Amino acid sequence: MADNSPWGSNASGEPEREQGQPPPWFPPSSEQGQPGGQGQPPPGPGYDQQPGYGQQPGYGQPWGSPGYGQPGGTGQRYGYWPPPQQAPKPGVIPLRPLSIGEILDGAFTSIRRNPRATLGIAAILLTMSGVITTAATLALVHAVGTVTLPSPGQQLTQAQVNHLLSQLVDVFLPLAGISIVLSFVVDIVLTGLLTVVIGRSVLGHKITAGDAWRIARPRLPALLGVTLLIPLIIVGLSLAVTVIVLVLAIANAPGGLIALVAVPGFIAALCLSIWFSIMFRMAGPAVVLERERAVASLGRSWRLVRGSFWRVFGITLLAGLIVLVTSGVLQIPFSLLSSLAGHGGSPFTGGAFFGGGGGSVAAVIISAIGGIVAGSVARPISAGVAVLLYVDLRMRREGLDLVLQTAAAGEGPPTGDELASVWRPGAQAAQPGPGMAAGASPPTAGGAPPSW
Repeated sequence: MADNSPWGSNASGEPEREQGQPPPWFPPSSEQGQPGGQGQPPPGPGYDQQPGYGQQPGYGQPWGSPGYGQPGGTGQRYGYWPPPQQAPKPGVIPLRPLSIGEILDGAFTSIRRNPRATLGIAAILLTMSGVITTAATLALVHAVGTVTLPSPGQQLTQAQVNHLLSQLVDVFLPLAGISIVLSFVVDIVLTGLLTVVIGRSVLGHKITAGDAWRIARPRLPALLGVTLLIPLIIVGLSLAVTVIVLVLAIANAPGGLIALVAVPGFIAALCLSIWFSIMFRMAGPAVVLERERAVASLGRSWRLVRGSFWRVFGITLLAGLIVLVTSGVLQIPFSLLSSLAGHGGSPFTGGAFFGGGGGSVAAVIISAIGGIVAGSVARPISAGVAVLLYVDLRMRREGLDLVLQTAAAGEGPPTGDELASVWRPGAQAAQPGPGMAAGASPPTAGGAPPSW
């Protein structure tokens, strides 16, 4: 009898399989509680049309549509899950590790959303400093008198040289001392106030300048200690090299040995100064937000920045360039007006301190106004980058994003000590609240994306 079955098939008409080859799989039959019979697709429109098993969603069809990752959908039955939900963003940044663009954008957004408590605080403090410095400048110049500079090609007389030296001692040195002290005080107060304002903006809270002062005032003594300790450590490195070189010089050491110690020593001191300044970059936010003491904040900053030096250095350098360019652009029109008011001079070439007249007074006042305007915009940007970089480091290392998400999802916005406790190390994230996504990301460790 002839075998009429097709090649590769057995007598029953089914295709033959090689030894050990598993049988083809078909969806379970309806008798087992599943829709569709053996070899039949599940009922319903578009088994081979809807985005599900083996297909991507069509144009305009969301990933969360029926059949892809939804309960009872085809995608979930075959092991597909919906994409992770985006991190909540109650304030100026999303509550997850940040990229450099998000840090810079958050700094500018903090200023835009609460200009009274950022630009306003900076303008008030810098105006007070500018008024005092300008008044001291005009008073000292008026007390010392003016010097009539010789015409081009002529030499200074001995009387003019003595008068210039007198101005250097009686005007510039006291003025420099006043400016340094005022800048020091303004920097401390401004850093404390802006850290409070921008720290609250992370959770979307707007506070007034009075509230910021009430919160930051108890932390100003510790902030003063940090502001003194960091320069002393940095200056101490160069001072140590200077002392060694002086000792060698007094001991009549060979010039080659002195140069061999001085050049590498000062280069090493410069590199160490940059390194220490970056490693202590987070000390200010730690003092204000975590309520750390001065010395403890230095160690806290060291632990946060350790392992992320180059990232912190790059973001700080970029922010510094942005602040420098912004400040320079804002001061251009005031510099031009000051030059015109000073009859073409400048404060250091004769317009402000030499020649007298109302033009010099106007030049000093215009220059002071330009410095106030530029500083009022630049200082909040710098403070915003520092605070948001601190928040980013803590989210990467300590899972602060979960703590902030829990605080943001509470029934009411946390205030006072309740909000202060959020920033303290060791604060634990509670279970997701009513407004928090159940699929929140786990605590992030060091090196969590995005890296830039």
